[in-house]
Parts: sequence; structure tokens; C-alpha cells
Amino acid sequence: MSRVIALVDANNFYVSCERVFNPKLVGRPVVVLSNNDGICVARSNEVKALGVKMGTPWFQIQDLAGRHGIVALSSNYTLYADLSNRIMATLAGFSPKQEVYSIDECFLDLTGMHHRMGGIDHAALIDFGQTIRTRVGRWVGLPVCVGMGSTKTLAKLANHVAKKRPQFSGVFHYGQISAREQNQLLAGIEVGEVWGVGRKIAERLKQRGIHSVLDLRDADPKSLRNTFSVVLERIILELRGESCLDLEDIAPAKQQIMCSRTFGELVTNGKELREAATAYTTRAAEKLRAQGSVAGAVQVYVRTNPFKERDPQYQAAVTIPLISPTDDTLHLVKAALNGLQQIHRQGYRYQKVGITLLDLDAPRSRQMQLFDDADPVELHSRKALMSTLDAINRQMGTGTLRLAAEGYGQRWKVKSESKSPCYTTRWDELAVAYAR
Repeated sequence: MSRVIALVDANNFYVSCERVFNPKLVGRPVVVLSNNDGICVARSNEVKALGVKMGTPWFQIQDLAGRHGIVALSSNYTLYADLSNRIMATLAGFSPKQEVYSIDECFLDLTGMHHRMGGIDHAALIDFGQTIRTRVGRWVGLPVCVGMGSTKTLAKLANHVAKKRPQFSGVFHYGQISAREQNQLLAGIEVGEVWGVGRKIAERLKQRGIHSVLDLRDADPKSLRNTFSVVLERIILELRGESCLDLEDIAPAKQQIMCSRTFGELVTNGKELREAATAYTTRAAEKLRAQGSVAGAVQVYVRTNPFKERDPQYQAAVTIPLISPTDDTLHLVKAALNGLQQIHRQGYRYQKVGITLLDLDAPRSRQMQLFDDADPVELHSRKALMSTLDAINRQMGTGTLRLAAEGYGQRWKVKSESKSPCYTTRWDELAVAYAR
């Protein structure tokens, strides 16, 4: 039976999330800015048409924004994450095998669906893709495109075609066109558009005369494996319809967890650095418990702003090993603050502090240590405390309960001067409809 993999991807995800609860933004040029409102991390089609590139600093397009009425919004990651969960829950109803690939895209295994004697019913698959688009649009309010192919790489490529070519109305199955049409299609797509081929690899491929996806598909996989890697060989085979990548039903646990933010304003005193380090360690610990892991070490780093050349420059990092791997916020914060004390130096204007949890493992697989201080009653009590803390913050909003060491003023917090409300996760920020 022919394999069919679908890649469902939300269009201009961050911008589309903002438009769900603010319809006035539909049709207007909109950008979503990074932490501290620094650079453009999402652009509407109207902004893309103006030539604004991903990662453009906001201050560089102020004049353009004034002339064309570009609306700039601060990132609202809480809203985006919640709408992402709603999309993935909706898409899970279309296939028993789903791989959530990123915040706005996932793979679905449609093998066995819409087959008939002699092969795949392409018309039925296209209709099924339109059903996916319609349901996500009605249930979540977000536009998506659907690409289908016999491999994950072809599905990803088909999704690119569905987005870029209006004649397919947002749904494209690579197998719906003839071999000659496939060659014409691939010849018109740059090799850098292939999933897994980054900018640097694309440049090296072009030096070897491989400019289009067709050139890559028809290249010698063994030769490119010797020059590049086995990954590129698999990409070529996938482009030829030979499946090398399976769907991951369960996302693998992260090998390290990092939490870091650029400060809203430069920090000069140790108290504010400790507050930020505590807050970031707390967020990292929540993610650690969510994936069911414990950490064996905590790394802390600080740095000044390298672009302020007149300021004294300093950066440093230290790793604090833990006697016993843990997911306890209090233990992790203690280690982080110990590390911060070792590397903090007076007389600098700090731009960032970061926390990374290392040596992650499952609790059941860790080896006991000679100096383990494991009182079963205390361990149970602390585990219950962490579970209660997580449950309350999930229900009432992140940061509802937090350590006092995080501080209250938090002048260092990320600037979000144009942030939309958290419409779906905070009772006090629900959208309100007024009758006329």
C-alpha cells in the first residue's frame, strides 16, 4: 500500500494568532516582535510584500511602518502556545499517527486512507486536505496549508508548494501530478527550500552545480554522503520517494533545557541578577518536570551587551554539578544562585543571564550516590509540593505562585509594550463582546 504523509502547517502563525481575537488586523500589514520588541520574528503577507525580511530590527523599518501603517505587536507566547495545543488536538482527530514537529506544524500518517483499486484516490485525498483546513479554521480560527507525499521530505516540499501556489487552494499532493510535471515543479524550486538543507549546505551544493530540488534529487547519493553526510543521502532518497524517516509518535525528551532572556534594561546590581536567575531556573524546572526528567547539573552564564562598545565587557559561565539529580525547583535555584555568586563581578552593566539544566535523565534510571540524603518522607513531601505548584500555575497562569526570591518590581523583565491580552489563558483578559 502506498504511503501517504501529510504536513499541516499554520500560515504566518504568530500573526494569525493575533488576528483570531483582533479581526481589525486582517488585511493589514502586521509584524510580531521578539523579546524586548527588538526584531521581526513574524510577518504578515502584506509586510512580506513590502520587502521586510525575517529578523529585521524594528528600528530599521520605522519610516516604512509609518508610510504603510505597519502594526507592530510584542510576542505573546502564552497565547501562541495555547492556540498551538488547540490546533494539534484538532489535527489528532484526522489520523491515529501524529508527530508534532513544531509549534505550528505536524505530520499526519494518512496511509490506507482514500485508497482504491490500483492506487491512491488523489481527488479524495485533496478533499480530505480541504476538510482539515476547514475544520481547523472553524474550530481554532487559524489558516493552515496541507502538503502530502510518500515521505516526510516530499510532504514538507508539497506544503511549500501549497503555500506558494494559489492554484492549489492550500492543499497539494505531490503524487497528484505526472512525473513530467514533477520534474518541472522541482526544477523551479531552489535547493535551499528542501527540509534539512540549510543555507550553508545550499551554498556548497550550488558550488557543485546543484541549484534546484531536481538537481539534488537526481544527484548521486553515495557521492554526496561522502562529501556531506548520511543525512543528505537520506534527503535525496526521500525526494525519490524512498521513506527513510518514520513518524515519532512521542517526541524525544530534551537533552538539556535552557531559559534565558535579554533584560528589558541593563542590570547593574546583584539583587536583580539573582531575581532573574531565580525566575529563569523556576521556568526551566517546570519544563523539566513536564517531560518527567531530573537534572544532574545546572549551568549559569552572564554577559554584558557586546554592541555597547564603550561599556566594559564581561561574560562568564559556570557549571554546578548536583550531588543527587533532581527536579525540585528549590534545589535547582540554590545551585543556580551558587553558580551566579561565583561568576558575578561588580562594575558591569549586564544584558543577560541564562540557566541551562544539564545531564537530564529519567528519575528511575539514575544511580544512587554515596552521599544521597534521601529521606523518603521528605522526598514525598517535596514532590507533592512541586506537583501542587505546577497544578496551580497551570490552572491560574504561569507565575501565580512563585518564589519570593524572584522579586516583585522586576525592572529587568522583558519589554512587551505592545503585547495583546492572553485571551485564552487568563480570566481577567478574556475577550469581551459588546452588543450594539
